[in-house]
Amino acid sequence: MTTAVLRAPSDLPLLLDGPSRALLAAVAADPDAPLAVALVGPGGHGKSTLLRELARGYADAGARVLPVGPDTASLDPDGVLLVDDAHALDEELLRELRALVDTRRCRVVVAHRPWPRPAGLAELSEALGRTGRSLPLCPFTGQQTAALVAGVPELRPQPALADFVQAQTGGVPRDVDRLVRALREQAAAAPDGPVRLELPEAVVPGYGPDLASLDPDVRQLLLVVAGGVPLPADLLGVLLRRSPDAVDELSTRARAAGLLGPDDRLAPIVRRAVAALSPAAQRGEVWQRLTELQLARGGPLLPLVRSLRGAGVTAGCPAGAAEAAAEEALPDEPALAAELFAVAAAAGRPAAGRQAAAAALAGDLGSALRLADRLVAVAEADPADRAEAAAVAATALVHCGHLGRAVELYRWSGTASATAFAEIGAVGIGQPAPPAAPPAGPGGPGGPPTLLAGAARLMARGTRESLTAPAAALSTFVQAAALLEPTGRAVLLPDSPAALAALVALGTGELDIGERVLERAVAHRIGGHLLVRRHRLLLAWILMVRGRTTAAAEALATAARGGPMESRDLLFATALEVGVARRESDLPALRRSWERAVEAIVRHPVDLFTLLPLGELAIAAARLGDLGRLSPYLSEARRLLERLGDPALWAAPVHWSGLHAAILAEEPAAVDDHVAALARMAEHSRYAAVVSTAAQSWVEVLRGVVDQERVEAAARGLHGAGLCWDAARLAGQAAIRTADRRAMTALLECARMLQGRPAGPAGGGPGRGAAPDAAGGADEGRLSGREQEVAELVLAGLTYKQIGDRLFISAKTVEHHVARMRARLDCASRSELLARLRAIVPARDAPGPGRG
Repeated sequence: MTTAVLRAPSDLPLLLDGPSRALLAAVAADPDAPLAVALVGPGGHGKSTLLRELARGYADAGARVLPVGPDTASLDPDGVLLVDDAHALDEELLRELRALVDTRRCRVVVAHRPWPRPAGLAELSEALGRTGRSLPLCPFTGQQTAALVAGVPELRPQPALADFVQAQTGGVPRDVDRLVRALREQAAAAPDGPVRLELPEAVVPGYGPDLASLDPDVRQLLLVVAGGVPLPADLLGVLLRRSPDAVDELSTRARAAGLLGPDDRLAPIVRRAVAALSPAAQRGEVWQRLTELQLARGGPLLPLVRSLRGAGVTAGCPAGAAEAAAEEALPDEPALAAELFAVAAAAGRPAAGRQAAAAALAGDLGSALRLADRLVAVAEADPADRAEAAAVAATALVHCGHLGRAVELYRWSGTASATAFAEIGAVGIGQPAPPAAPPAGPGGPGGPPTLLAGAARLMARGTRESLTAPAAALSTFVQAAALLEPTGRAVLLPDSPAALAALVALGTGELDIGERVLERAVAHRIGGHLLVRRHRLLLAWILMVRGRTTAAAEALATAARGGPMESRDLLFATALEVGVARRESDLPALRRSWERAVEAIVRHPVDLFTLLPLGELAIAAARLGDLGRLSPYLSEARRLLERLGDPALWAAPVHWSGLHAAILAEEPAAVDDHVAALARMAEHSRYAAVVSTAAQSWVEVLRGVVDQERVEAAARGLHGAGLCWDAARLAGQAAIRTADRRAMTALLECARMLQGRPAGPAGGGPGRGAAPDAAGGADEGRLSGREQEVAELVLAGLTYKQIGDRLFISAKTVEHHVARMRARLDCASRSELLARLRAIVPARDAPGPGRG
């Protein structure tokens, strides 16, 4: 549909569709010609505006324009009769108009709403249809609204502005006009900033006269619809205390007024006005009845409360509705749930504990702790509420790193799930106790057997099993994770069974299982917003261990979005940064990450579930010569493990990290201690047996004893346990240190294969992606496969040592490759070599073959 936009002085553009422009053009071309037109449309659809334009056109042509209304005494057939709101005229005047139209010599334009339709108006419409034409007026399309907005210079170009106006108004011309005017005033008050895409408060009062002109029953209907709860006609009749036919009539009247859409919904701007301008007593009465009806039929209340919030009148929301809506919002919008629980609590409902839980699920642990601690301290409060508040406070403390204090609160809470979480926490701080008997509650021993209670007991059992039977523990945690999938989004957890399963999987070499259970936890949003970051960090950790450092860095960046981290997540995140930088041989990045990592260590006390990042940071500290700063925390970790009996699942990764830290720190005695400890654990765990074999092989390699078969077997064992980067590193370092050329070649091929690169000869033939040099012959411009790899890393800015670490060759060998490339390409300087390499080496997304 084509649209014309005209601009009146100091006003908004006038928007006309094709039929309206054609009508005005016909009047301008022959103002004396007979004319009989009916303009039909609900209120606010532009009938009066088009009549004014017609009056202007006729007046400019010298014709006498006669407005017709309820006070008109007689009709002049020689004048131009412009009738507005014909549905409000009396029957006698409507009959006179019909008789005049039947003469076919008049100039009459009749504007009216589709309802009411008295008999006289129906006859007049029929006559207009016979002798003239009917012009229906419709809402603006999105294209028309965009054209109008574009014609207002004060509204600076903003792509989403027209869509916002259309969505808020449904395209009703009256509503578009009001909103655009209000936005124009807002833009004029702040000329330097973008227009805020929100309904200005100034737009609401304009609807006062429209609502005041309605029958009270229609206003009551609009209030019900503003509640946002779609109801069938029979229930709507019950709510309004009207018969279904009477409800239909009320809807028809509301649609005719241009306030209720054809789909029986209110545009957001109208809904805001209806809620805000209705008398508080009437609004409260209607919405209270709606609340009671929805509660009785088990219907949703969240749409009702959303409407209240959108209208800015949440404080008037019935307390029961706010509480029920908060429970509905909890799985997907915990922040909104916390706000609604606060409304319910302010109205006297016992909702403070739920408010604290919702705040914690939303990640607002500070508010959760304040609310929960306040409720725990009130001795007169309901015992069940105090128990819930204690559990909420304990959970928040776990995420903040205070596991010991959390155990006390969980035990004091005494619920079935809290007792299980207390048992998990006690193991985490190295103070295990016999399983507590389930507490007696209203539902019998142990309380009601909810999914949370069942999952918590499985988690406690899995934690106990992790000390003696790692395989059983992994199975138990996976079962607990599956149990929480149906309801886990709204469950407040200190840690998720998926996260604990991933830690066990990392300690048993079952990385595939760990990855899958974490992915399911992310998909089902177990633990809500509070735990999604933890799951993503552990997924990134698995990627890093497998040597997929680029993917790990990307996963870490994704997990880091969304604001500051609590101490446990911060510890894992900084350890990931350090671990990726170490594996990339990026010493500057390692140094930058190290100080943040030290701060994270200081903030979080040592516990069983954070030993992985502590071990990774120990290696980095040794690499940077700063192991002394970590010594107290490493000592505490060793004491914790001793109190638990040195369980192989948790101790083996610590000793494996400690071995590498001791190697880097050149502490032979410590190296021997870690090797011996791993050897003692080898019979208790497949993972411990693998790393024990690899540890012995490392020591032999460092002492210059390279047994190719033993090294390859150890490296393949590490790879099978998921330690792909460590496996390739062992084979590569052994290759560098052997004097046997044949063994070196075999070990390098093994290293490349274990790191995910295709094995093959290091030199000879054209490399992948080789291209002829633009300045020289084809033979001169081609690089061997190894030279291609070296060239890519040189262009990425890596040093010879970093390139050697990446490709498992010595820095001297890298230097020889660069010298050969320089001679082959006839480059007089390094800068010339770099320029030539950029021309012949294809660009890569990430430097070096080991980065993916």
